[in-house]
Parts: sequence; C-alpha cells; structure tokens
Amino acid sequence: MAVKSDIEIAREAQKRPIQEIGEKLGIGTDALLPYGHDKAKISQSFIDSVKDRPNGKLILVTAINPTPAGEGKTTTTVGLGDGLNKIGKKAMICIREASLGPNFGMKGGAAGGGYAQVVPMEEMNLHFTGDFHAITSAHNLLSAMIDNHIYWGNEQDIDLRRVVWRRVLDMNDRALRDIVTSLGGVANGFPRQAGFDITVASEVMAILCLATDLADLQKRLGDMIVAYRRDRSPVYARDIKADGAMTVLLKDAMQPNLVQTLENNPAFVHGGPFANIAHGCNSVIATKTALKLADYVVTEAGFGADLGAEKFMNIKCRKAGLAPDCVVLVATVRAMKMNGGVAKADLGSENVDAVKKGCANLGRHIENVKSFGVPVVVAINHFITDTDAEVAAVKEFVAGQGAEAFLCKHWADGGAGITELATRVAEVADSGVSEFAPIYPDDMPLAEKIETIAKKIYRADAVGMDQKIRDQLKAWEDQGYGKLPVCMAKTQYSFSTDPGQRGAPTGFDVPVREVRLSAGAGFVVAICGEIMTMPGLPRVPSAEAIKLNADGDVEGLF
Repeated sequence: MAVKSDIEIAREAQKRPIQEIGEKLGIGTDALLPYGHDKAKISQSFIDSVKDRPNGKLILVTAINPTPAGEGKTTTTVGLGDGLNKIGKKAMICIREASLGPNFGMKGGAAGGGYAQVVPMEEMNLHFTGDFHAITSAHNLLSAMIDNHIYWGNEQDIDLRRVVWRRVLDMNDRALRDIVTSLGGVANGFPRQAGFDITVASEVMAILCLATDLADLQKRLGDMIVAYRRDRSPVYARDIKADGAMTVLLKDAMQPNLVQTLENNPAFVHGGPFANIAHGCNSVIATKTALKLADYVVTEAGFGADLGAEKFMNIKCRKAGLAPDCVVLVATVRAMKMNGGVAKADLGSENVDAVKKGCANLGRHIENVKSFGVPVVVAINHFITDTDAEVAAVKEFVAGQGAEAFLCKHWADGGAGITELATRVAEVADSGVSEFAPIYPDDMPLAEKIETIAKKIYRADAVGMDQKIRDQLKAWEDQGYGKLPVCMAKTQYSFSTDPGQRGAPTGFDVPVREVRLSAGAGFVVAICGEIMTMPGLPRVPSAEAIKLNADGDVEGLF
C-alpha cells in the first residue's frame, strides 16, 4: 500500500471549528479573532486576564544536528503533544511559523509530518495569518524612512557609510545579499551599498518573539540601532520616528495564532526566527500564555541542540524568566548511521557499527543539555527501515549517558505511537528535578560569552576574532550593552563551522567573521564561518514541484 504524503494526510483531517479548540483551553468565542474556520488569533485582553494563573510544565523538544536523513523534530513535538493528551493530560504545543524561503527552497514546511501534524498545513506553510508579511512590511518601512530622512536633509547627521539597517524579504534570493541602492540620479537619493536578509533573520522578528506586549514591542523597536553618525554615536529607530508606525503594522501580528493538530488538540503557532542565523524559538507571548492554559506545554527550538536549545536556554528563558522542566532530544537511527559515515543511498541497510559510531553526536548533545541543569529524555523517531538491533544500540548508548531513550511511532500512529515517551516525560516534568541555569552570567564580557559557547557547547579549541571585532564588542560594553546574551549565527549541520564535519568533531577553531548589535531584541549576533543571513535556492528548488491540481488543491508542499 502506498504511503500517503503529508499534504494528503493533512487534507483528510477531520478539523473541528476553531471555537471548539478554544473551548478546550477555556478561551471564549469573544476572545478569538477568527481567520476563517480553522485558525484564530487570541485577543490581548484575554492574554492579560490569565497572567496571574500558575504555570504548567514546560517541555522543550530539540534534536541532534540535522542530516539529509531527516530527524523529525517538529513531528515529534506535535506527536508528543498528542501523546500527552492521549494519556489524559491537558497539553498543548507551541511551535514556530514557517518561512516561505525554505518552503520553496529545500527544507520544507514547519507543520510536522505523517499523522503528527498541525493543520491547516497548506495555510501554515504559505501566508497563514500574514504575520511574516507584517514583519517584512514593518522592517522595510523603517528602511524607507531611513533613506527618506537622509534625502530630506539628514537632520540626524547619519554617516551614509554606516547605515547598518538592511532590508528583508521572506524568500531565498542570493542576488539580494549585497546591492547598491538609489541609482538613477538626484531624484532617487544618495547611492550607497546595502543588502537584504531573509525576514526570519530580521531584528523585528526577534523583537516580536521576545516582546511581552505592545508597549514592550514599541519600546524595543525604538531601541533598534539603524545607523551611526559621523561622530560614531548610534542612531535609533525612535530618532527616525519609525517605532509608532511599525507597531501599528505589527499590532495583529503580536497576537498568537491558535490552530489544531490532526487529533484536534490545541496548538499555538507564532513567530519564526531561524536558529542558525537568529534565536530559533517561537514567541514568548505564545509560550507564556500557553503555560497559563495547559498543564503541559511542548515547545521546540530550531535545528540541533547546539543552536536552538542553547539559544532557548541562554536567550529566551533568560529574558522571559522561563525554565524548562524536561528536554526531549530527537534522534533517528538513520541519522546516527549518517553521522557514522554511511551514505544516504545506503541508509536502508542494517549497520549497527555505524549507528554506534554516529551516536557520538547524540552523546555530545545529551551532555550539553545536562550542562544547563535540565533532565533529558531521548526520542528515537522511528523509520520503517530501522532494525531491532539498531534501535537497541541507540538505547544502550543513551543508557550509558545516564538518560533514557524511547522508540516513537507517532509519524505512523499519531499520539498512540508515542504514549510511552509521553508518560515518562510527564513523570520527569512533574518530578521537580530540573535545576535550570544559563551557562554564562549576564556580567561576563561579550567576547568571553562567545568563547564560552564555542568551547562548552561546540567543543572548539579557540575562537578566531580579530582585534577589530574585539574592539567593537568592547565599545558596545562601554555603551551599556555588555550584559546582553550572544546569538551565534553558525551552520546547523555540524558542531564546527564546517557543515561537512558530522559526528562529534574536535580540534577546530570557530572563526567570528562579523558581530551585529541587536539592541532592541537584546542580544549580540556573532556571525561565524560562511553562514549566510540571506540563503540562496538550491539547484532544484522545491518550488519547481509546487502547483495547484485540477481540483484547485495545493500539491508539492511538504
């Protein structure tokens, strides 16, 4: 029998009206702002009304470094949420929204897979409720206002060579990485070098995901540094008087989106910064609201634990006053074999030795998560080619690391296929053994924070930062930004900055190419190695296979 595609499974979903999903959480119809029949935003007045309730348990789902073999982190997040509900717990999930760039590139969507999906899958992976468009518009409004300010006399004395605010687009387009604007004569302004990042790398995206309410949002937007004057003093977005209009554009985007899983369990889908070039977590307002509405909240952080989980702990939890009660680390037998040196074409054949060799990657992630004082449980996301001996090898390895691993079949069986993991995760979360703490203090110098992550999490020997970068970090400390956490922009495929180095590499340095101050979001970005903040499309982009069929349904999304 042919296996149905994710989009075919999603299309057959027996969705319930979004008002019924809201009722499960105690959200009245008057507090829902519907976008059609199957998705809605939550009103700010309702969010304010539940702020004094006690918090539920927070469960983070993270993963090993991604491989072409596939890991299924979002699928496991959705499956675990369904599994917890299946065993009688009141649980919901919080995940990120999908970016159009990877949807039409090569990564695919962000709604889960198989029978562990969030629906409506097509809308979630396309325009959804328009949040990303609002972020793109607000970001580029500021860009337009900066250039307009310069054109009409430059009252702030902006140095055209030191405009640091780039434009954004929610699409992979390498041609826009470095551009020249305002060509064509006096009427078009002053020519200068500029560029585009992808929307998920925008500081506006980070701010939306870290802000607690609209007032906090506007303050953070105003705090963004957009350029420097000739005397090297910073120019803020509020100096250009852009923060008010930007907040207006983001007013609705600030409110979490409520949808449902295939098993009609509630899910917040809100915000979407990438973890390799941004901080990789869904919004604080969605997570905090969910913790007031459910006894267990399952959320995820992007890519491997060296990126997403590290930033979840050191940035999101630090800034929002959150602490995870349990971490689920997703791995697959296929990925273990790939980390052990097996080619993708040969992953279907049993190779226990390669599994054992590849487990070094998993082991390092387990150690890293434990270093934050949080208990970790491993989810082995099942593939039909997995053999009993291979699964046993992973379980044996994990046991040797002082943790437990559970085989999970949620992709094929939904919540019923992950109840064993769900039961154990609930026990761990309820046990109160978590002693969460970030791995560096606020008052550590910025350069040392970068070195701490590189050495403790990546296991690098050293960090390569030239004197110009160190001087820049010191200057920001002198300006009062020294207590900010750091956000590492690094390849997701390896602990090192070389995407080809799988497993658990050692004997490498981490080169820091550039640092950027996100004063509104509240972190310093360290760009390491060859990482790009505007991705390009692959030789054969997914867009080539996406189309409407004769019935007007979308095909080719995954």
